[in-house]
Amino acid sequence: MSKDYLLGIDIGTSACKVAIFNKNGKVMASANGDYPVYYPHEGWAQQKPDEWWHAVCGAICECLETGNISGEQIAGVGIDGQSWSAIAIDHEGNVLTDTPIWMDTRAQEICDRLNNEIGSENIFNVAGNSLQPSYTTAKILWYKENMPEVYNKIYKILQSNSFIAYRLTGAITQDLSQGYGLHCFDMRTGTWDEVMCEKLGIPVDFLPEIVACDKVVGTVTEEAAAQSGLTVGTPVVAGGLDVACGTLGAGVIHPGETQEQGGQAGGMSICTDTYKADPSLILGYHVVPGKWLLQGGTTGGGGVMRWFEREFAAYERSRKADTGKSSLEQLNEIAEAVPAGSEGVVFLPYMSGERSPVWNPYAKGVFYGLDFAKTKGHIVRACMEGVAFSLRHNLEVAEAAGAKAEVLRAMGGSANSLLWTQIKADVTGKAVVVPASDTATTLGAAILAGVGVGFYKDYEEAVSMTVKETRRHEPNPENKEVYNKTYRTYRDLYESLKAMMVRK
Repeated sequence: MSKDYLLGIDIGTSACKVAIFNKNGKVMASANGDYPVYYPHEGWAQQKPDEWWHAVCGAICECLETGNISGEQIAGVGIDGQSWSAIAIDHEGNVLTDTPIWMDTRAQEICDRLNNEIGSENIFNVAGNSLQPSYTTAKILWYKENMPEVYNKIYKILQSNSFIAYRLTGAITQDLSQGYGLHCFDMRTGTWDEVMCEKLGIPVDFLPEIVACDKVVGTVTEEAAAQSGLTVGTPVVAGGLDVACGTLGAGVIHPGETQEQGGQAGGMSICTDTYKADPSLILGYHVVPGKWLLQGGTTGGGGVMRWFEREFAAYERSRKADTGKSSLEQLNEIAEAVPAGSEGVVFLPYMSGERSPVWNPYAKGVFYGLDFAKTKGHIVRACMEGVAFSLRHNLEVAEAAGAKAEVLRAMGGSANSLLWTQIKADVTGKAVVVPASDTATTLGAAILAGVGVGFYKDYEEAVSMTVKETRRHEPNPENKEVYNKTYRTYRDLYESLKAMMVRK
């Protein structure tokens, strides 16, 4: 039986996505598998990796069945996943505790102490990133100080994609693109810095071997095949960071090309072929060899609208049958009726603290400028604009660091909104191109597998065959002045309130 297809797996925050692609990037079948985020205390956000695995197996089986595809037809498997997990496993591969995820900020005090003891500049000079509680580093040390019964049993620390790769193959690895979560990772050389490991108090033995993202790390085992429906012996590559895979799946492989992310979280990733770091941003390796990604990662993205829809769109949900439109479509319509700038309503999208560039785990979401004349439409549009302002803020910091973005390539659920995408173009002053946004991340993972197993000769061929543009949004010059004014208010608003946004 010919091996005509590639399988991409995405370990997202709220669900996994699995998709099977043909060589031209066409989705032959796709499925999702949900799992919860647990919030046991303020500042905590954690998940159960075994729930990821069960969801992935279910979604793979569904894909194979609905697509009428045999596991024998899969040429290779690629995996991407959310960043900054700290999955602690023992020698038998058992998960020792729930893993804190990227939203978790419980280790702020540990970061403050280490930045003082070691020196924040010294840490940054090695890692290319400032030490913040969201990163993997602080979470390992939190185990050490607060869960010694777990810490003392740790064999290895894995990331989300390497955990799924381990479940599929039995191989323990660390892909290059996820290395940025650890501040003993030398961002210039892509290797572990043992001196910094010692300074941080992280045993180098905890850290798996670093491998290229497209390296075949193993093949599907009999046990994994029985659970997932895949065929024993199917090659699995190391995979990489979800944002980096999404960047690849959006067609960003050359310096200056930029991906704009609008999934649960928001942000941007600028491709560069030289080391460019800024303490306010996030620097990591691209999944494409020889490239870095200078990233701005925010908490406000598609999750803002999901929150608003869940809490305030009961009326729109009740009218779905009558209108034939989803609640989100209806919210878009009422927002579109409001002028650019939302007539003075400004929203800070810091709904779970904020990452770059303000790095404040205690930042809060804020609506400013409400009065009795304002409507739900004003608030919805202000939500969209606030996320766009956070994107602009990150782009401006990146350009000051020497990484200039020309055209943004959008991905994530928010790219499906024509209004929201146009707002981002108007606010940033940059054209926004939308590839097949719903599949960019899983496509990127599949491309890694395709290059790794020789399905494609290189990344140029893979992107040219698979990435398709669906539409393009040019900035509307008529909105430039009002958005420049509203953006200044957005920036001033946080500066005025940040003294209140501290740990209570």
